[in-house]
Amino acid sequence: MSVRDEFDAWAADGRDKGMEDRHWHTAKYALARMPIEAGDTVVDLGTGSGYALRALYDTKGIGKGFGLDGSPQMVANARDYTDTDDISYLVGDFDDLPFADDSVDHVWSMEAFYYAPDPHHTLEEVARVLKPGGTFYCAVNYYEENVHSHQWQDNISIEMTRWSHEEYREAFRDAGLYVAEQDSIADVDIEIPPADEFPTDSWETREEMVERYRTFGTLLTVGVAP
Repeated sequence: MSVRDEFDAWAADGRDKGMEDRHWHTAKYALARMPIEAGDTVVDLGTGSGYALRALYDTKGIGKGFGLDGSPQMVANARDYTDTDDISYLVGDFDDLPFADDSVDHVWSMEAFYYAPDPHHTLEEVARVLKPGGTFYCAVNYYEENVHSHQWQDNISIEMTRWSHEEYREAFRDAGLYVAEQDSIADVDIEIPPADEFPTDSWETREEMVERYRTFGTLLTVGVAP
């Protein structure tokens, strides 16, 4: 199954809103860090329901937002959820971003970058469209150090890229982006039951669940265009 088919099915089932709810636990902290000025142009790669652009529009006053997703159904849903003409959504691929060179102030991606068929080329595309000094905020839960995420590949037919912290930094630099920041954002919103309620349907021990959400959380890598 292709990325498009997989996520069309998710969107048709309403799973886009479920992803939004889960991702928001850590996305809100990463979005708050973005050095956005009023009127900036922001691109969201793998926009899903479009929640990130709507949040940036409401809280930071972005001028234009463009949400790109490989799923036509995700894009259709995001349009329905959005009530401003300053945010647009389009169907597209990560390997050929439909934006001019040096035309975008910031790029954001949450839980989508690892679906890129050629992640190194995607980073080159991000570097190409960013203005000098523009930033790429890349947030992922599926990464090498997060051992609790490795099994996710078994649950989805799309081949995903699982990089380590260092591999992300190296790939950003290889694409011509400076690495300005990298850290893990803990999910402090998810409720973790007391130890005597384990094992659960998903976790053998409370320690494993704590490690997954409080220690590993979301890996955020920030690149800056020269």
